[in-house]
Amino acid sequence: MARSIMIQGTMSNAGKSLLCAGLCRVLRQDGLSVAPFKSQNMALNSFITADGGEMGRAQVVQAEAAGIAPDVRMNPILLKPTTDVGSQVIVNGRARGNMSAREYFRHKRELVPEILAAYRSLAAEYDVIVLEGAGSPAEINLKQDDIVNMGMASLAEAPVLLVGDIDRGGVFAQLYGTVALLEPEERSRVRGLIINKFRGDRAILEPGLRQLEELCGIPVAGVVPYLHVDIDDEDSLTERFSRAGADARKAVDIVVIRLPRISNFTDFSPFERYENVSLRYVERPGDLHRPDLILLPGTKSTIADLLWLRQNGLEAAVKQAAAAGTLIFGICGGYQMLGRRVSDPEGVEAGEIRSLEGMGLLDMETVFQGEKVQIQTHGRFTDITGPLSALNGLEYTGYEIHMGRSGSAAAVQCAGNVYGSYIHGIFDADGVSDRVLQSICDGKKLDFSVLGSFDPAGYRERQYDKLAEAVRRGLDMKLIYRVLNKERI
Repeated sequence: MARSIMIQGTMSNAGKSLLCAGLCRVLRQDGLSVAPFKSQNMALNSFITADGGEMGRAQVVQAEAAGIAPDVRMNPILLKPTTDVGSQVIVNGRARGNMSAREYFRHKRELVPEILAAYRSLAAEYDVIVLEGAGSPAEINLKQDDIVNMGMASLAEAPVLLVGDIDRGGVFAQLYGTVALLEPEERSRVRGLIINKFRGDRAILEPGLRQLEELCGIPVAGVVPYLHVDIDDEDSLTERFSRAGADARKAVDIVVIRLPRISNFTDFSPFERYENVSLRYVERPGDLHRPDLILLPGTKSTIADLLWLRQNGLEAAVKQAAAAGTLIFGICGGYQMLGRRVSDPEGVEAGEIRSLEGMGLLDMETVFQGEKVQIQTHGRFTDITGPLSALNGLEYTGYEIHMGRSGSAAAVQCAGNVYGSYIHGIFDADGVSDRVLQSICDGKKLDFSVLGSFDPAGYRERQYDKLAEAVRRGLDMKLIYRVLNKERI
């Protein structure tokens, strides 16, 4: 069976996911076969594997860093929030319906056998499993029947590294307070403390590190710098959403509508890597300005988010921009909004509204059904008209995750300058984002070369290597290997 090591955090967004990815890459570079594992993930950024299973995007990133294919065993439980108090529950890649938080809390211990089966199956195939916790292990109201932090560490017999975020302040209190709230058996599992997102002179930090070690009785396993790497974010805590207007004056300006329940915003990452292209997330009509392309992203609640779009004035602004010739492109839920009507007769989305008029920019209607479509897809663009006709002939790859049916088998449906597709990742394949931007440049009489270009696969690998280099420098790798080997410290 594989050796194991687990990274837990003092809070959400302490940097667990990125550190796990970095550690996966480091161990791979050191010649070990390694796989990530997170027993329970709550996120709207998901992915469809080659066999049609759905899993959290963070474990996909970690698998890529480890040089292996994503597998639903790496994330056996995925919770996709549908309301403030409920989520769709996905187990081993398949949806099992919606549950309230209270209902799921009562039910989750029943999922332990499936979690253990997934973990043990992976552990039989790899040298090392890098486990990730969720939130904090010191949430004392949630510790009963825990299956993702110390409960999972116990099931996997995994030593734990505890990570605190110094960038948000109070890191010593975060780490000491978390350790203090753990039970003695849980505390014994914590073999190292990590200060993450550090900016400054480490010499000034050293006295605090020594005192922290004395207070906790646990060694500091490293100080990892604030990382400037371009790797997909897990969820809505991403810093990408704060880029409201800083880059709007670049040669090409692209706007993503930041829906309240936005999902799979990583669909648009390819556009961020051109030096002279801005990608902005906006949630108010006043921030829209005059973009060259408006993107409507996926959402876990199409009807509720369409109503929000209508009530805050963004729908009218998008329709006005479309009438003026601005390119509009909707993905999944955003695509559904562009049609004449969205209907949910069976209450699949768990909302009160069962039918809502759409934006009327595409000639189709969407009806939600109980069975979820989740499949990887690939093909060649055909029959695309209008400004993006240059896509015809290019190959695309991606995946679909949706409950709605919109009556079109085309990869892309179009009407003039308005386009929609169910395919997540449609801009990822070689040449696709280039052609979209080339079309915009042609309309603006710009030379495409002013935007810059990039090799997506090579770029991604360089980012993982950059992450691994920073993690290796920041961590005491001799100590990490002693922890991994369960040696006495």
